[in-house]
Amino acid sequence: MTQPTLIRRVSGDRPRLLDLFCCAGGAGTGYERAGFTVDGCDIADRPNYPFPYHRGDALAHLADLIATGEIGRYAFVHASPPCQYGCALTVDTNRSQGWGGTHVDLVAPTRELLDATGLPYVIEQPNGRAEIRKDLTLCGEMFGLGVIRHRNFELGGWTIRRPAHVPHRGRVRGYRHGRFYDGPYVAAYGNGGGKPTVPELQAAMGIDWTDVREELTEAIPPAYTQFIGHAFLTTRAATELGVAA
Repeated sequence: MTQPTLIRRVSGDRPRLLDLFCCAGGAGTGYERAGFTVDGCDIADRPNYPFPYHRGDALAHLADLIATGEIGRYAFVHASPPCQYGCALTVDTNRSQGWGGTHVDLVAPTRELLDATGLPYVIEQPNGRAEIRKDLTLCGEMFGLGVIRHRNFELGGWTIRRPAHVPHRGRVRGYRHGRFYDGPYVAAYGNGGGKPTVPELQAAMGIDWTDVREELTEAIPPAYTQFIGHAFLTTRAATELGVAA
């Protein structure tokens, strides 16, 4: 397969990023703030997504971009494949309903296509996924947010300095085994059981462009990908100038 020509950033240009499985744009917004122009792709209708996006199957869209050579318009790819397969939270919560752990694993086919692009990339997944390579783990407390929201990131074709995991200041607010616990963080998943209101979720996550609970609970805080995007652009700029990042 012919590899695409990588686009180098020139003065005044913003490199273009492909945001696969984009949901409502938590990841994409962080990258946009870091300095990218963002295009999304999601199989669901996402009217709250703040950037141009293609509605359709993310892997089929990526395969088509590779086949046509259009992937060469991009400098970087972020992918957040659905996390239900093998996710400890999903399995434990839904085992009694008979469907936890039955979802299709999209991480491996996503990685295979991303490798075929020849582009640097990120695959984002939550804790509890044994099959992902954990090159980077980020937590809301690292950015002063009101959520813990641990997320692991696999980096393809580039590296990043791993930041120290900042100690948590207390518990996540909500019910555990019938007992209510208070704390400085909200639980960014589910509904009921002491879960936060939509405005509380928006404030805790740093997301103000959607008020759909499902989108908020599936999102990652933009601060995470702003950190990743800034690190990538800084590293690439240093490489092009022939100096250490």
